[in-house]
Amino acid sequence: MTELASKLDDVTQRFAAAVDRANDEQALESVRVAYLGRNGEVTAVRRAIGALPPGERPEAGRVINDAVAAMERRLQAAHGELESRAFDAELAASIDVTFPSIRRPAGSIHPVRRIIEESCAYFVRHGFAVVVGPEAEPDYYTFDALNIPSDHPAREGFDSFWISDTLLLRPHTSPMQIRTMQQHRPPIAIVAPGKCFRRDAVDARHLFQFHQVEGLLVAEGINFGHLKGMLTGLCRELFGAQQNVRFRPSYFPFTEPSAEVDTTCPKCKGTGLLGSQSCNMCGGSAWIELGGAGMVHPSVLTEVGYDPDRYSGWAFGFGVERLGLTRYEVDDIRRFTKSDPNFLAQLS
Repeated sequence: MTELASKLDDVTQRFAAAVDRANDEQALESVRVAYLGRNGEVTAVRRAIGALPPGERPEAGRVINDAVAAMERRLQAAHGELESRAFDAELAASIDVTFPSIRRPAGSIHPVRRIIEESCAYFVRHGFAVVVGPEAEPDYYTFDALNIPSDHPAREGFDSFWISDTLLLRPHTSPMQIRTMQQHRPPIAIVAPGKCFRRDAVDARHLFQFHQVEGLLVAEGINFGHLKGMLTGLCRELFGAQQNVRFRPSYFPFTEPSAEVDTTCPKCKGTGLLGSQSCNMCGGSAWIELGGAGMVHPSVLTEVGYDPDRYSGWAFGFGVERLGLTRYEVDDIRRFTKSDPNFLAQLS
């Protein structure tokens, strides 16, 4: 047993030295065959077990098996080291670590969010404050205080999302006008962006959930000319310096006089034509509708405790997605809700 252990120790030391000298896979395979192959040196040591007394043979077999296991682990480690060296050499030959890295794709502000931010920034520069409020409002702030009669269609279940008999998802951000006027005395100058909800059938021009930006100015001596000047400036801020604004007579319960607000079509630049054909964005009218506006109704001023003989004001409300249709020349409002990366990248 002592002689066999001495032989095994000698084989193990020479095996370790041979593994250390192997500098490629072929050399390492030669070491494996020479020591662990069918006719290798470990096999010769195993044959010597037959010359031992029967009582010593099991222990001798265990010792040899342990040595073989250790040698195989040494081979595996050597293989791993050679592979790592080869990989490092390949990287060094193919990669220039001083070369600029690949630019990772980055997201962008959603076009709806961008229009909200730029609209609010325009009004903030003119002294307006940005106010936000709850998306669920009592019918008092949504309808009653805005001079909307009890039989108005907007109060019906087929037009608004009611949560209870007196609470609904706001169909506009106008409740913030009432809340602000009740909390502050004139002068008041606010812009109110936010999400709104209406039971509209979804199509190329309508969504049941959309965004709105509203403005309100109340002070002494305010007139319709102030409204026209501010909205013309907003359109030029969003669509370009060539934009014009027109006001068409309309009716809203909370403003008097009231108007629908149009801006010159950004695609045909207000000509109504694209070449010899009618503009497909404005239908040849040269104008795009943005929303409603007007002078605050005296009944609304009275409701919040303002003297309508002393104070006057104007208000407007634009759909943000509608502004997006005009600004980006998009043909379908639903594209703003689909989160298509290619579409958003184009508008970024």
